[in-house]
Amino acid sequence: MNQSFIHTAVLFTAYGPPGPANYVLFTMAFVYYVFTVSANLILILVIYMDSSLHKPMYIFLLNLALNGLIGCSAVCPKIMENLLRDTQAVSYGGCLLQVLFISVYAACAYAILAVMGYDRYVSICKPLQYHTIITPSKVKLLLAVVYFIPASLLSCQVYLTSRLPLCRFRINKLYCNIMAVVNLSCVQSGLVNLYSLLITITLVMLPLLLVVLSYIKILSVSLRASKESQRKALSTCAPHLIVFINFSMSIIISVMYDRDSTLSKYVNYLSSAQFIFFPPLLHPLIYGIRTKDIRRSITKIIERRILA
Repeated sequence: MNQSFIHTAVLFTAYGPPGPANYVLFTMAFVYYVFTVSANLILILVIYMDSSLHKPMYIFLLNLALNGLIGCSAVCPKIMENLLRDTQAVSYGGCLLQVLFISVYAACAYAILAVMGYDRYVSICKPLQYHTIITPSKVKLLLAVVYFIPASLLSCQVYLTSRLPLCRFRINKLYCNIMAVVNLSCVQSGLVNLYSLLITITLVMLPLLLVVLSYIKILSVSLRASKESQRKALSTCAPHLIVFINFSMSIIISVMYDRDSTLSKYVNYLSSAQFIFFPPLLHPLIYGIRTKDIRRSITKIIERRILA
């Protein structure tokens, strides 16, 4: 059965009709979105404007902030629109496009965090070789891999999903994700399931393994170092570790709720918000608060450009 991407509509059933509760949730979503965009833009501008932050770790952090903007902007405006509409629907093509952006956002964020873990490993475990290992060309190569591999693999996944015949047109979620779209199909595709397993191994398990191995090595080196070196290693790694654990928990919670189609709309709101709103908002705040160089740069920029 061939489906027209433009004319086939998918209905969201998690919202309900407009009312006081939806207006409150719209206000909360709007405030979160404004703060998220502002926090990430500030972090991007601070890193861009301060030449002392033009180092690999902060270049990776800048890309994490850019990726957060892409993720929340792919979802939040549509959520806010649906909270105010009588009928919440999206074309099937628009749904697939949203799936692609959300999936790429999540996979790229996880890959960037894995690369940042590798950067911390080289910095702490091989400090004398750091500048010969993490070169500008290596940074560009790592960023190219971080974006190209997830985008390519996930584009193929969305294409395979789009070929499945549709029997259902209702999603009990706030936005389209891959699990919800696959569940609209009339059939179970072995190829799609096998490819999804490949995606999980490549884009989730491998980055997770890289981060775990990096921190095992960092812990091993730190235990043999002086108290001052241990304190420095902790201050360097703490923001990354907090962000990585926060994002991993967000993904786990989101996947758990995706598999349950009987959730109330308020649990749907919460599970959607924690995955789309919280990581992109918390990441720049955690790094801004915990990273001394960024705090110093923000203070310097304020003193130079605002108070001068």
